[in-house]
Amino acid sequence: MELYGFFRSSTSYRLRIALALKGIEYEAHAVSLPRMEHRSPEYLAVNPQGLLPTLVDEGRAYAQSLAILEYLDERYPEPPFLPDDAAGRAVVRSLAQVVACEIHPLNNVRVLKYLQATWNFSDADRDAWYRHWMAEGLQKFEATLAHEGCAGRFCFGDRPGLADICLVPQIFNAKRFDCPLEAYPATLAIFGRCLELEAFETTQPKYQPDAF
Repeated sequence: MELYGFFRSSTSYRLRIALALKGIEYEAHAVSLPRMEHRSPEYLAVNPQGLLPTLVDEGRAYAQSLAILEYLDERYPEPPFLPDDAAGRAVVRSLAQVVACEIHPLNNVRVLKYLQATWNFSDADRDAWYRHWMAEGLQKFEATLAHEGCAGRFCFGDRPGLADICLVPQIFNAKRFDCPLEAYPATLAIFGRCLELEAFETTQPKYQPDAF
């Protein structure tokens, strides 16, 4: 098993958490986003999308973090990332997609760089954009937890799963950009409980060999 990622990439952090929860050992390959190594011919030969992360299992490369998370759960089913029932799985996927499809794409580094390069956003403009879309998404996340009544210690019951794996890296990003988080007490409580687990704690960006 090999994982190509970047220490500060939230999608890479998702996979580090997932692999730790599954107890899967892997070889890590650092791909620097600031140095544009994800656009190098060498990396594009591994992942033609030129995005992070990439997981290589038995010689085959897999792209897109949500797809990889579901692949890992099907290939290595214990412990499971999704509930046993179809309704529960739909709820967990919905929560995960609030992060992966509503927040992350709008606040991705390449989007922020495009806004600054093309529309002359200042740093303050960029940060205001980031905080707006973070707040939009986290409000939806918090409201969904309340509406579904599904949370226990974690987003769905008392076992961490797909939604928690997506949530924790996003909260780290929110903290990096000084986003106000007081309006999301249930979400933050789950975040705190996740960090009590080794799989979430030891895979933090600051502990990665390529951290700087």
